[in-house]
Amino acid sequence: MAHNINYNEQTGKHSFFSTKEKAWHNLGQIINDYPTSAEAITQAGLDYEVEKRELFTASSFEIILDNDIIHNKIEVPNYYSTVRTDNDAVLGVVGKDYQIVQNRDAFSFFDSIVCGDGILYETAGALGKGYGK
Repeated sequence: MAHNINYNEQTGKHSFFSTKEKAWHNLGQIINDYPTSAEAITQAGLDYEVEKRELFTASSFEIILDNDIIHNKIEVPNYYSTVRTDNDAVLGVVGKDYQIVQNRDAFSFFDSIVCGDGILYETAGALGKGYGK
């Protein structure tokens, strides 16, 4: 069965953690105490930012300037790519009204509920590509 967990080439780690025992796939980091949301996101390798960037496509017309061929690009109106800022990986394509929610913002409200004592984030590593998608 495929685990479908993101592997970060820069850190050499899978974006997953478990608390006190290994997961069935034996991937990720094992930690001893239940973490806060910020700690969970860091342990799971999901502590990156996501940006919405303009989207372009190649033009069929080429420009020749000083014997160099320059490939012209055309902006795709009203559509954007969502991109991880740590490695420039494209996560998806979204419309102009799409608002990104960073992983830290999506989970930080849990900390106020449990008074900062940590919470069982069993699915934190399963987010893989974060909420910026």
